[in-house]
Amino acid sequence: MKRYIKILTLIPALVFAWLGCAAKSPNLPPPYAWRIIEPLGLREPAPVDTVPDGYAQRSVPSLMSDAWACTGNLGGEGRNSIWSERRATSDFFFRDAVQSWIPSESTTLFYNSHIPVTFLSYNTGGSRDNAQDRLTGVFSGNINAKAQIDAMLDYLYSKGSYTNQAAKNLSWGASGSYLGDRYEFQGYFYHYNLLNKENGGITDPLYITDPAVVQGGVTKVDPKTIPVRLQNAHTRVKGGQFLMNHRYKVGYWHEEELAEGDTVPRRTYIPVTSFVWTMKYTQGAHMFSDDRKEDLTSFFANTYLTPDATHEYTKYNSLQNTLGVSLLEGFNKWAKFGLAAFATYEMNRYTQVADTLDREGLQLTPFPEGIGTIAPKATEHLFRVGGQLTKQRGSRLTYAATADFGITGRIAGDIRLRGDVATRWPLLGDTLSVHAFGSFNNVAAPYLLNNFISNHFMWKNDFGKTRDVRFGGDIYVGRSGTIIGAEVCNIQNHLYFSSDYVPVQHGGSVQIFSARLQQNLHAGILHWDNRITYQTSSDDRIISLPALAVYSNLYLRFKLATLTVQLGVDCDYYTRYYAPRYQPATATFANQHDTLIGNYPFMNAYANMKLSRCRFYVMMSHVNQGWFSSNYFSMPDYPLNPRRFQIGLSVDFAN
Repeated sequence: MKRYIKILTLIPALVFAWLGCAAKSPNLPPPYAWRIIEPLGLREPAPVDTVPDGYAQRSVPSLMSDAWACTGNLGGEGRNSIWSERRATSDFFFRDAVQSWIPSESTTLFYNSHIPVTFLSYNTGGSRDNAQDRLTGVFSGNINAKAQIDAMLDYLYSKGSYTNQAAKNLSWGASGSYLGDRYEFQGYFYHYNLLNKENGGITDPLYITDPAVVQGGVTKVDPKTIPVRLQNAHTRVKGGQFLMNHRYKVGYWHEEELAEGDTVPRRTYIPVTSFVWTMKYTQGAHMFSDDRKEDLTSFFANTYLTPDATHEYTKYNSLQNTLGVSLLEGFNKWAKFGLAAFATYEMNRYTQVADTLDREGLQLTPFPEGIGTIAPKATEHLFRVGGQLTKQRGSRLTYAATADFGITGRIAGDIRLRGDVATRWPLLGDTLSVHAFGSFNNVAAPYLLNNFISNHFMWKNDFGKTRDVRFGGDIYVGRSGTIIGAEVCNIQNHLYFSSDYVPVQHGGSVQIFSARLQQNLHAGILHWDNRITYQTSSDDRIISLPALAVYSNLYLRFKLATLTVQLGVDCDYYTRYYAPRYQPATATFANQHDTLIGNYPFMNAYANMKLSRCRFYVMMSHVNQGWFSSNYFSMPDYPLNPRRFQIGLSVDFAN
């Protein structure tokens, strides 16, 4: 009954949104958005999210990737099992597992909406015991033709389908820009606070695969009654980032010849050189707590600091300043590219748990060798220099190449090289787009992978640099909607977490090959969109990946008067592989070679609709639960959400 009440509560909002959106809008160009590319603040176009297609699927956590290893709940921890899409371990690795739910420099958008615009979205699903709600909002407004401001809010609360699985996430921020003839500014600030209950996974997979065995013949199981491994454990990840990018351009005024009837000459400022200063401040904190002594003895192999309860914080902050000078592309007909040089100074500070307890007489695990040399507070000073070659203009050929070199501190001797080239060619009345890239990285391990102290995990390492070489590209045929891509990666001295949940380094090399095909087919109103990824690893014990990952979406797309409808069923599937185990105390994913996960189709039946500036959907997620198999695990001990009904509404208000 509750789900129908939710539908009724959305009807007035839908009617109000339709009435508000039906008003005639000013005759203005459509809004556009961009993101900035570090370190010098170059702008890259980004789409404005207003299309109805795929709107419902965003509320299903397993669809973050075509192969997503996660704890199951929306807002919970997860890791991408598509190697080409997986991010490298960051300086504050606790944040990596929840990066999909928090803002970042790559997801922060700048808008030029011409008039004030507000994008509001509300999604909900489940019942009282497993409710899932998410409210997001983005505001954009122009101060004048050159200056704009934005604000964002994202609040997610999900009780989870299983015991002790709730997630409560809040992110908010603001951004702004000024794009003048001589001076440009781009800046943003965001803050996030993510609180998760941790259950450590269910105690027996038979509760999902064959509940009659563990329930005395009873085949139906309530997910909330399945026993879990942790009863009172919590994690909190919070932090934020503040960035300012300033650019001052030096050039000359170009005065055009007077056209017939003109009395005032038109002047255009032509920039030749620009001076750039980018300042970025990042902070983060991770908390893990569990005051139930039984959890400490049954779930963790080691207890180093406090025997009865765990309550610990690890903190990180980083201040980074980059100065650069660039010769700008296009200031005359001979300037076919932009050329820049830059230098970056970075100061990082780490605060970890201090050992202040008198250990005599306590039943504690002895410290691993070398741990006594780790200070609870540490500061590192890093300095790097680099250069950048870019060509962003032109319809036929664009390219970018960036190189930087570590000079001091932990990153001394680091090398990071990246090159991209894109071209477009006419082909039989169509357009063929080709993108190719190559990269080489020889980088030091993050500080916390070498030095870490906590109640249940400690390590002191001296890892060598990791070398990563990648080459790949994509071919896109516009009319047929075909995308074909491939990537080859060779990684040496790979860092990963072992089955003991501690970081280790593989001394040899691992080669990974992946190929991708995206093909969207349609005949009239019938559409069939497909993504297929094939990948193989030369050493499955070091990097285990599903060999095949498929996302398929079969739907009807049509219009009823002014209502656009996308009605269909989608499916996410990947082959069996040794998915990682999750360790809540450190928010990390560890290799295991005992349990295969996968070979299960996860299907959703949905209807996405759009009326003017209003989008809404209804969906039954995991509609196929119990049809083919009951082995719907995402990681060992972590099942996917069972079947649930979900609805959502998104409105774009032009103020």
